[in-house]
Amino acid sequence: MKHFFLPFEKKKGFSYSAGSIEQLSEYEKYQLSFHPERPKYLDYLAVFDKVEECLANDLHGSCLIQTHRAELRRNGLSWPVMLIGQQSGPTSDFGELTRIMQDQAEVKKWNHGMPTPAAYAKAVEAIAIAEREGRAVITMIDTAGADPTEESETGGIAWKIGRCMQALAEATVPTISVIINRGCSGGAIALTGCDAVLAMEYSTYLVISPEACSSILFRTRDKANLAAEISQITSKEGLKNGIVDELIPEPAGPAHRFPDEARESFRETVGRWIEAFGKAPLDSLQERRIERWQKIGQWETTTEEEIASYEKQVSNFIPKPERNLFIARHKRCRNDEKRPVFDPVLYSKLLANNFVCCICGFRYTRLTAHDY
Repeated sequence: MKHFFLPFEKKKGFSYSAGSIEQLSEYEKYQLSFHPERPKYLDYLAVFDKVEECLANDLHGSCLIQTHRAELRRNGLSWPVMLIGQQSGPTSDFGELTRIMQDQAEVKKWNHGMPTPAAYAKAVEAIAIAEREGRAVITMIDTAGADPTEESETGGIAWKIGRCMQALAEATVPTISVIINRGCSGGAIALTGCDAVLAMEYSTYLVISPEACSSILFRTRDKANLAAEISQITSKEGLKNGIVDELIPEPAGPAHRFPDEARESFRETVGRWIEAFGKAPLDSLQERRIERWQKIGQWETTTEEEIASYEKQVSNFIPKPERNLFIARHKRCRNDEKRPVFDPVLYSKLLANNFVCCICGFRYTRLTAHDY
């Protein structure tokens, strides 16, 4: 059987023990979270009974989110659920994946693991079905982010993501989100606004990829590891910060090496939460949901005076000239004909244009929040 190995997996002395993984850099932990052989959404269907696909269609990118009716059995009881899962690729079998991805039609179909508007529209419809049928909603997160193309923008992907968030926030049935691999950006956030957010032990949950974060903060992609450290992207850090409610252990080691143990751990933890929500009164569901989300991001309180004592008042505002109405033009100004322009700049005009040169677009200064 063909396998894929990340660079750190090939290093001498590396094992798949918890201690060995803890020694990995933050970026290596990020890479581990989307190892191509980690179990995907369709692999976790084995945990459930009476699995029935619903809302299947052939729209572009729709396969990136799949929906199934199912039942989850625990302690002699069977709980009806609606499964909404992000399937980031066709399979977790690397040999099969290599063969499939040689077909350009398949590459296009799976869209680099990025759900399109059609995928999120399917999720919204599945939530509505779950409400009508009295099924708890379980979402599974595994995405590099929503599709960023102009086609998806035209298709209203921002609104579709917003509708997903609204549907989960207003759902009249319990909702649970499980981050099974990598949950990145709005593509993941769309389906994590639930009553509980669980995460596999070696998964990651992040607003932006380390590479993109590094490009923005440091103007280079070479500091992705530092960006990952700053962003606190691992599921363990999510638990510490109150964003994740519970980690699902990968007891024997990473799920791509021990998939059966990971699935059994998933069954036990998710089943316990489903049972607890199933026994809780539905009339207080919204109240508990709001209370949970209001707590996120709050650790302690402070006063305005304390903030002012350590807040640095930074201003980049260019002061008004005292003697005349003009200031010197920047040295590299060129007009449409690529000829240099030397005339001084009228201060009032520059101010009205937010300190951007009206000839070449050069920004004289970037104002801070204190300048407005």
